[in-house]
Amino acid sequence: MDVQEIFWLFVNPLQAIRGVRDFLELGGDVLLLIMITTFVLWGLIFERYAYFRKEFVELTARYTTTWQARKEHKSWAAHRIREMMISDARLKASANLSYIKVLVALAPFLGLLGTVTGMVEVFDVMAVTGSGNARAMAAGISKATLPTMAGLVVALSGLFFTTSLERRADRLVRRLQDDLDLAD
Repeated sequence: MDVQEIFWLFVNPLQAIRGVRDFLELGGDVLLLIMITTFVLWGLIFERYAYFRKEFVELTARYTTTWQARKEHKSWAAHRIREMMISDARLKASANLSYIKVLVALAPFLGLLGTVTGMVEVFDVMAVTGSGNARAMAAGISKATLPTMAGLVVALSGLFFTTSLERRADRLVRRLQDDLDLAD
């Protein structure tokens, strides 16, 4: 690597950070709140995918092994144990999904809050300078539109992954249920 390549490795991340900072300044304080909400949302989404990939597979294997090790599968008690295993797996598979849904639903409202605060700023500028100064109103309009866009983008992307996670949870629990049925 020459000096120029090394230089660009350090300059580009700084430019990206500056771009994010500038975007946050244009969108106002509400945009920072949307960004924090987004980080929490994506952290929970990644946690669920990681859980399904490793821990839920181990849980399923443990329950299947436990069920197969039982000597009898037909009694009332055996059916209650099987139901308990499936119910526990369903609860563990759907953990944090309600938090994800709340954050997805919250994102557009935060965008709307940004719209309101931005428009308040526009009206303040209009009250001080009069209605003809478009340049003075531009910052308020920016603070009104950017949070709205960001809130909607977060909500739409989160909605897609929420649906995906719910389907995956249902599919994995049904697979466990089928595995326990086959072990009979």
